[in-house]
Amino acid sequence: MRHIISVLLENEAGALSRVAGLFSARAYNIESLTVAPTEDASLSRMTVVTSGSDDVVEQITKQLNKLIEVVKVVDLSEAAHIERELMLIKVRASGKDREEIKRMSDIFRGRIIDVTDSTYTIELTGTCAKLDAFIEAVGKGLILETVRTGSSGIARGERVLRA
Repeated sequence: MRHIISVLLENEAGALSRVAGLFSARAYNIESLTVAPTEDASLSRMTVVTSGSDDVVEQITKQLNKLIEVVKVVDLSEAAHIERELMLIKVRASGKDREEIKRMSDIFRGRIIDVTDSTYTIELTGTCAKLDAFIEAVGKGLILETVRTGSSGIARGERVLRA
């Protein structure tokens, strides 16, 4: 099962390396990883997407909580949450494909952010499934380059991740 783990940790050199090392040492896979400072410059928020049984995720959570830099760990998948990912995708757009690509971008609420005679670069945000669906709809034959951020998530409602 896919889990989104949100980690609040001290914003210091080596913290990311220790978290990644924890996953690596135990042979847990990281599907995506995003990290950025929070409104408090001394803290960073890390979002880790991983797959595994509830027991495996419980072990990951316990191991993360043992790290000195880690302030708090929450599995967002346990309750209602909002998840988004950003994708920049460069596609071949010439001739009859141009209008079709523009139409697909509009359907998926994407924005064309760069245009040349033969390409479009499109910015899309949404769930992982939405971005995958866009790639499938466009067709791999037209895709020149893809960059994805990985998922970021936040709990819905009053639930917050604070120190």
